[in-house]
Amino acid sequence: MAARPASRLTRLLDAVLGVGTDLDLRSTLQHVVDGAAGLTGAACASLTTTDPHVAGLSTFRAPHRAGPEEPPAPSPAGAPGAAYRLRVPIRVRDEEFGELRLGRAPDDGPFTDEDEQLLRVLATQAGIAIGNARLYETARQRERWVEGAAAVTTALLAGGSADDALTTVAERARLLAGASAGAILQPTAEGGMEIVTASAPDDPDGIVGVTIAPGSPVLEQLLGGEPVFVADSATDPRMTTRVRHRFGPSMMLPLRANGRLIGTLALPRRRGDRPYTAVERLLATQFASQAASALVLADARHGRERLAVYEDRDRIARDLHDLVVQRLFATGMMLESTRRRPGADDIGDVLDRAVDELRSTVQEVRTAILALQQSPAGPPAGLRGRVLRETASAAAPLGFPPSVHFTGAVDSRVPDRVADRLLAALRRALAAASRGHGVSRVEVSVDATASLPDGRDAVRLTVAHDGTPEGPAPADGGRATATWQAPL
Repeated sequence: MAARPASRLTRLLDAVLGVGTDLDLRSTLQHVVDGAAGLTGAACASLTTTDPHVAGLSTFRAPHRAGPEEPPAPSPAGAPGAAYRLRVPIRVRDEEFGELRLGRAPDDGPFTDEDEQLLRVLATQAGIAIGNARLYETARQRERWVEGAAAVTTALLAGGSADDALTTVAERARLLAGASAGAILQPTAEGGMEIVTASAPDDPDGIVGVTIAPGSPVLEQLLGGEPVFVADSATDPRMTTRVRHRFGPSMMLPLRANGRLIGTLALPRRRGDRPYTAVERLLATQFASQAASALVLADARHGRERLAVYEDRDRIARDLHDLVVQRLFATGMMLESTRRRPGADDIGDVLDRAVDELRSTVQEVRTAILALQQSPAGPPAGLRGRVLRETASAAAPLGFPPSVHFTGAVDSRVPDRVADRLLAALRRALAAASRGHGVSRVEVSVDATASLPDGRDAVRLTVAHDGTPEGPAPADGGRATATWQAPL
């Protein structure tokens, strides 16, 4: 008789140790059920809880032996079969968490008072273990939300458009919250709010463009900076959008920074999903506040970049103005002096030079316009942009920007493999020009309408300057010209 209590005490210790070995809440609950079944010799055991941390009404069962197939329902004392059923509540601090239910087959005999006492000891230890698992899960949740907010801030400040920034916030918040969708709403001119971007992979119909009408109770709360928490979007009378029937629990969090409302973050779950816990609501609200600050910082950064672009374009405009005025003035002086000459034998040559100067001026204007159109945020697109970048880079060693002329549709006619070789030849020619003596003008020409002697279409690159090169002087009186061409 003495061996049995010692054996049961050992099993109780084993069950208690098993309950406290895991910090995962679901694993802890399963340990509780398994320990209860093993401790009492029950044919079946279950733990039922309505705790929102465990996704609503959940039941955890131990593998059953011969006996009841389902967890036993509670029976009043003295009812037939009540002795073969045992239930014990589990409390976490002062809160009822759930209930352990055990059942035995008639052949195994009824539960004893000792069984109930052992089970209550186990339930007490289970309450402590569940409380610890809850705290651990809360800490893990907080860590994930903090990391998510930091990742969003980093992504927003790394660049990208305003639409990309909003999409980043919506997508990351949806993943963190375990929501069916993540949506950003912004105020409309009519006084309502409209979904401007959304991350909703499970919503094939899309929700972008859905509006909240002016005067809605939800809208009044959001405009006042108050978060809105909804238990069921489909049935809550405050929800008036045409897609409300698709969703259940929902959070709508104002995105406020520096006292200004820049939008709303909506995180709806599917109908029937578990409600948001108080911890999730708090963490999501903090995330929305940090995301709003990051959006404002990103917008300020974009503003500074736009200002830099405008300043750069002002500089290009000033350079263009000076260049055009100088060339037109020089051309006018050339024509004026020609008109006053007593002899007109060389007037044709003078006019030809004047026409060339005017053509060069027009080309410089076109090049400057293309430079204004090229976005400074990324690498230049197309051969035209890449040539302009190379010539702009050569301005520093040369002391002046080269003149660039394009003929034909260079971006569409020249394939990438040929463009890469042309750019390599351009770099070599510009480097040679920068090493020349007395170079004051460099002209770069890219002709996509050229042809080879055998009649094949080709692209031709010509780089000429007015100085003396490193090698022997050219035969055309000091004008050095480098030519490269390739079939298309």
